[in-house]
Amino acid sequence: MKIAFFDTKPYDKQYFDLLEHPLYEIKYLETKLNADTATLAKGCTAVVAFVNDDIDASTIDQLYDMGIKIIAMRCAGYNNIDFEEAYDKIHVVRVPAYSPYAVAEYAAALMLSINRKTHKAYNRTREFNFALNNLEGFDLHGKTIGIIGTGQIGKIFISICKGFGMNVIAYDKFPDKTADINYVELDRIFEESDIISLHCPLSDETHYIINEDSIEKMKQGVYIINTSRGPLIESHALLKALQTRKVAGAALDVYEEESAFFYEDCSSEIITDEVLTLLVAMPNVLLTSHQAFLTKEALENIAKTTILNLNEFFEDKPLTNEICYKGKTFETGKNCLEKPKGRCF
Repeated sequence: MKIAFFDTKPYDKQYFDLLEHPLYEIKYLETKLNADTATLAKGCTAVVAFVNDDIDASTIDQLYDMGIKIIAMRCAGYNNIDFEEAYDKIHVVRVPAYSPYAVAEYAAALMLSINRKTHKAYNRTREFNFALNNLEGFDLHGKTIGIIGTGQIGKIFISICKGFGMNVIAYDKFPDKTADINYVELDRIFEESDIISLHCPLSDETHYIINEDSIEKMKQGVYIINTSRGPLIESHALLKALQTRKVAGAALDVYEEESAFFYEDCSSEIITDEVLTLLVAMPNVLLTSHQAFLTKEALENIAKTTILNLNEFFEDKPLTNEICYKGKTFETGKNCLEKPKGRCF
């Protein structure tokens, strides 16, 4: 069976080719999946896609007309998919977790770098500039860090922060009462935290959870870390707060308009996104290209889970990692597995 694999990067091909998948012939495509490129999946039985692909109603209808019955997302995120259109046409599965340690550890790396300015020191010493001016940071020990979102990644990051001797407070709409976590109201996170780190999924409720009003409630000189989803932060509001030093620094692995730029080499292009260019140019911003997941263990798990998801579908088994459409809510696995065939439809 032919699989159309969109938005292929060298590391994708490397780890998928390491697996034995005798049932499938993978057709690797560098282009992103959208309404203009969907026709490239002609003759295939399934599509493997990524979070930056544009899987709107038109894309879905074209895939369905070509006989595609399943889209296997090789990522956890799925806010780029029109599920209302996909329902009763194409099943959608995902990789719910690659390596929570990878993302949590990367958040810690960003926190250390933006504070101690190791990225700046590296650039200086490359030019034999060994001056220490403007490289001062602060002790993490004893500082208060506010964690928004306490899923697997959030919990691991909390453990790391406790290891530094930090005072950890956390907010989650659905707190884990069995965990040793000091849960507080969201406003307390904003008011008391020296550092705020985002580890929550993107939803209607969390969209722009960091905005002009929430920033106004924060301490003067707060630091913000985001390794989750770009639209959790209203970029214009963050930029303004960085310019006024209300926010002393931001370490971002995601950006709300990243799909046009991230994962691509844009070094020879003129970037027309003014907010992005200003953020990159600011001395108190550390911006990376959505690489928190990028570890050997995570890439192996992405490949294995994606192939297992496809195997379940073609072997007529329940779809463990199906993303279900039901009204206006999305749930993974639970409702589908209660149905006779363990599938959304």
